[in-house]
Amino acid sequence: MAYNIRAIIFDMDGVLIDAKEWHYEALNKALALFGFTISRYDHLVTYDGLPTSRKLDMLSVERGLPRSLHKFINDMKQRYTMEYVYMRCKPKFIHQYALARLKADGYKLALASNSVRSSVDMMMEKADLHQYLDFELSNQDVKKAKPDPEIYKVAIKKLGLEPSECLICEDNQNGIKAAIASGAHLFKVGTVNDVTYQNLKRRIEEIEKGELI
Repeated sequence: MAYNIRAIIFDMDGVLIDAKEWHYEALNKALALFGFTISRYDHLVTYDGLPTSRKLDMLSVERGLPRSLHKFINDMKQRYTMEYVYMRCKPKFIHQYALARLKADGYKLALASNSVRSSVDMMMEKADLHQYLDFELSNQDVKKAKPDPEIYKVAIKKLGLEPSECLICEDNQNGIKAAIASGAHLFKVGTVNDVTYQNLKRRIEEIEKGELI
């Protein structure tokens, strides 16, 4: 079966912004105030791609983190994240070029992130990608974060398209589960450097020819 791809929906962290390390460092810095930490292995295998609130819930269940500390830790994590974003987030030519070319080709472009709205706005501004996107969704725009597919279903509806007309770019297991469950096609990202115009067009051609669906 052949398909006609009309829109591309991007995850943010690990796809358009190389921010995984910033989130990891920021959360551990906040947790360390109370003697807690998440190992790099656990972060990559279990926590990657989940919103901070979900990570804190898991730490409370698994390791006894007092729930009364959640709001303070979350607030501090966001503050530390913003500091890292302000210092480290910069425009990346391959992404600016990719989105500009895709936009010129007539594709609709959107972003759907498990990050909070303030992080999304700051990162898109610092990366100079706002101008190419039709809209951006954060975890505050939905009730259920990834791996639930709600954010992608909302994005697809907002685009006015069918899932089969959309390609989702995701890098971690929670996001990939959400993308697949939405019914859209998937472009699996290894690193932010994989997100190039050539790679995206190649994936679109595979889908439209009925290959590797």
